[in-house]
Order: sequence, then structure tokens, then C-alpha cells
Amino acid sequence: MTRSNAAAPVEDETPCFDRNCRVASALLVDARGWVLLQERDEHASVSPNQWGLVGGHLEEGETWEAALHREVEEETGVRADGYELWFDEIVQHSPKSSSHLADRWQIWVARTELTDHEITLGEGRQIVFVDPERIRRRELDLALSAQHVLPLFLDSETYRGMLR
Repeated sequence: MTRSNAAAPVEDETPCFDRNCRVASALLVDARGWVLLQERDEHASVSPNQWGLVGGHLEEGETWEAALHREVEEETGVRADGYELWFDEIVQHSPKSSSHLADRWQIWVARTELTDHEITLGEGRQIVFVDPERIRRRELDLALSAQHVLPLFLDSETYRGMLR
């Protein structure tokens, strides 16, 4: 083995507020049709104290699927399979310092037999399966991004197909 003097690649440390970011998120749907959501805590840099999707930013050189699996495992303690890409768009995922900045956001969906008791809280205040009626009735303080995509998902053929 040879040694190299090259520096290890470093994730861009510029805050997402000041750059375009790539974000991979997951929507896991349980046997009841409930959706796994994360309630962020007061320390979250984006959408503190609000509900959102499990997921996060891609690291330098990381593929979308690798980021998805890493983020889900870090935040829930589980490694789910069978994801299907449902959403791939450029969005204002979080507040930006300029209107010229936005994020590319991919949301992957999968059905799961997991329950709340099998989820390990790795980040935030709680991560639980939420009754979609609570989302529809706007009972949760949803992050801006979740306000946008959750109604789209709950009204989608993809979600209806997961209930069969």
C-alpha cells in the first residue's frame, strides 16, 4: 500500500442557506398507511420545532441512494429496502440568502412493516408514524417543505397503491 499526501475530500461546509444543496428524503408508510415523520428539536438548523421528512444533505461524492440509506439509518436506526423514487425536483426546501438559490430534492418511498417501537430516535425530538388524517387536518406544525410535498404524496397514486 502506498501513502498519499492528498487531502481527504471534505463536505462543502458552506451553510445550505448560502448555496444550492442536494437533499435525499424518505417517506416510509406502515401497514396502517401512516407516514413516518420527524419532529425536529430546537437545535435543528432548518425548521426547528417543526415536523418534516426523514433525510438530509448529500455529502461530497455521495450518490443519492447512498445518502438516502445513510440518512435514514442515522435518524431511525433502521436500514429499509424497496425504495421507489417518487419526487425529484428543484425546490425552495429551506430559506436561502438569495432567490437564485434552491435545492434539488429527491424523495424516495417504501412500504414497511416497522412500528414506532422499532424506530430508534437518532435526531430530533421524535420520529413516529403519523396518521395521514392529522396531516390533512393540519394538526402538525409542518416545515415548509413538508407542507408542500405531504399533501401531494397523500393524494398520489403511489400512496394509494401502498394501501392495497
